[in-house]
Amino acid sequence: MEKLKDYPYQHRDINWLSFNDRVLQEAADTSNPLYERLKFIAIFSSNLDEYFRVRVSQLRQLKRIDKSLRKRLALKPSKFVKQLLQKVNEQQQWLGEIFFEQIVPDLAAHHIHLLDLPSMRDGFEQQASTYFEKHLSNLVQCTTVVASKTSDIFLENQRLYLIVTFNDNTQYGVVTIPSHQHKRFVKLHTSGNDHYLGFIDDIIKLQLPGLFPDKIVTASYAIKLSRDAELYLDQELEGELADKIYASLKQRYSGQPTRFLYDQSMPKAVRKNIRKSLGLGKIDMVAGGRYHNFDDFFAFPDPSDNKQLHASPLKTITHRNLKGDFFKAIAQQDQLVHYPYMSFDYVQQFIDQSATDKNVTEIKISLYRVADESALTDSLLNALKNGKKVTVFVEAKARFDEENNIKWGRIFEKSGATVIYSYPRIKVHSKVLLVLRKEQDELKPYAYIGTGNFNAKTSQIYCDHGLFTAHKQITKDLARVFEVLEGNLIIPRANHLLVSPFSTRHTFEKLIRSEIAAATDGKKASITAKMNQLEDPGIIKLLYQASQAGVNIRLIVRGFSCLIPQLEGISDSIYITSIVDRYLEHGRLYKFHNQGKPLLFMGSADWMTRNLDRRIEVLTPILDAEIFRELDDILNIQLADNVKARVHTSQENNPFVTPDKGKPAVRSQHEVYEYLRKKHKTH
Repeated sequence: MEKLKDYPYQHRDINWLSFNDRVLQEAADTSNPLYERLKFIAIFSSNLDEYFRVRVSQLRQLKRIDKSLRKRLALKPSKFVKQLLQKVNEQQQWLGEIFFEQIVPDLAAHHIHLLDLPSMRDGFEQQASTYFEKHLSNLVQCTTVVASKTSDIFLENQRLYLIVTFNDNTQYGVVTIPSHQHKRFVKLHTSGNDHYLGFIDDIIKLQLPGLFPDKIVTASYAIKLSRDAELYLDQELEGELADKIYASLKQRYSGQPTRFLYDQSMPKAVRKNIRKSLGLGKIDMVAGGRYHNFDDFFAFPDPSDNKQLHASPLKTITHRNLKGDFFKAIAQQDQLVHYPYMSFDYVQQFIDQSATDKNVTEIKISLYRVADESALTDSLLNALKNGKKVTVFVEAKARFDEENNIKWGRIFEKSGATVIYSYPRIKVHSKVLLVLRKEQDELKPYAYIGTGNFNAKTSQIYCDHGLFTAHKQITKDLARVFEVLEGNLIIPRANHLLVSPFSTRHTFEKLIRSEIAAATDGKKASITAKMNQLEDPGIIKLLYQASQAGVNIRLIVRGFSCLIPQLEGISDSIYITSIVDRYLEHGRLYKFHNQGKPLLFMGSADWMTRNLDRRIEVLTPILDAEIFRELDDILNIQLADNVKARVHTSQENNPFVTPDKGKPAVRSQHEVYEYLRKKHKTH
């Protein structure tokens, strides 16, 4: 059998940029409502910021390890970083074209005028000055720095600043843009149907002569510094890990620089002075536009209140069975919910019923990303007040949510819950809930297993599935998973559930090999799967072997994929698409032909090494025939998408799926909504 190195394997960080390209495609798509296009610009910017803080930072940290070890790992971070930066620069140029040449004129055509600095200076300077004095003057901070010398000035992570140059080039100024304290966009004037808005960046630029009264200001340039998001905790920690994490969060504010973004019109001499002043390397310097932090466009105002500029609101589908007594409905049959087409209230109502039901004795839940305030957390606290035993597993290492998760863990602790925090070397990424209820002198377990977090806010934008079940074997397996989380078991011995890091990899590899064996024997064999990312080398190698054996492999991978499809003799029968649309596709589904007795799994794990080997994940087989058909139908609708689906190619060029001649257009998110609406329509 060939070695893994003999198989093509795309670097994940290169392919991830192709995913962000797909986001930009949505921003450029004029068929999308205008404010949806602004939303995709914000998503692109937010994605890229996290990419530099996490992925690029890790690549650069590899430069610090032993060169011989790096060679054995076949990693060349400097080469990769340069390649990535080149691609990012191309994307930034495209972003600028989309924004300034398409979106800004389109806004103006709808009477929303986003002023640039010359326009503001030409007709709205007085309004800008008045606004500055009233709202911004107390928030803006100014500092003067000596050029070409190392300075003790500190730029906060992701915050916006202006570099100000003077006729005396021995100094320059640094001015804060307080977008973290004040809205980024303000309305300066309205005339009839026309509304004139501006960046606070430009309002501040107009005031620079007054902010530096003893200087002659010659120019100003926007800058932003991104810092490493890793906490670099010692994995052999003694004491409470959550406390260590909480105490270490401040490291993010002073982490190693990963990207210094500057206005590309900034002269080379000025860039050199700033680089020396801040102690940055050339690799840190990334050219950008006049404005940074485009994720602020999430909150771009619409003074026109024109509904046509926004996506039509989605009328939430009412589940036909989850009404009244949830326990009765779930005991009769498994129940499946789908977000955002249905409300997350179903989960919250189930917990609320559990909190107030006199027969419920215990609630167990794993929380990966806790909402800041929610009905779910209120219900858990209410359960404690009502004397229920509540066990909460809190993942303290969920990046960027650590502080909020730990805060809630402490609230639950003070209220009497048993709270278990992360283990040093493993994350708990599963989205599971177990309720124990006394029925006929026995404790009957009820379970919920989902693909998405217990978070009402994200459920409005993430496409996820959640299964309510009282199936004896599934709930028995899930009880063992919680025993592992509570430290009472080492291995859960699940017979039906796939539980990482114990059985998920082994089961998936066994199922893929079974399809290979069937194809080799001339029998029908297929693998159909949907996930967020595809990265694990072992799984990819098996998929290549399956393709070569003749297994038909059809995948939907929203994000990055290290597998390269459609390569002659290697991956001919592997076809991968990615769906990027109004909502973020987040569900994980895995289907195997299994010699005509198909198996379907749903859960929290992608085909990534971390999900298979380094996280506690839970996937459930779909045992109920009706639920199986429902998920299978949804999967088939998504496979047929020929409007918002792109094809993964070796060229990384994201071509849209070409509709077959004579076949109708299928926009899967619309079609899934209609499918569920009809299925759950009550008469």
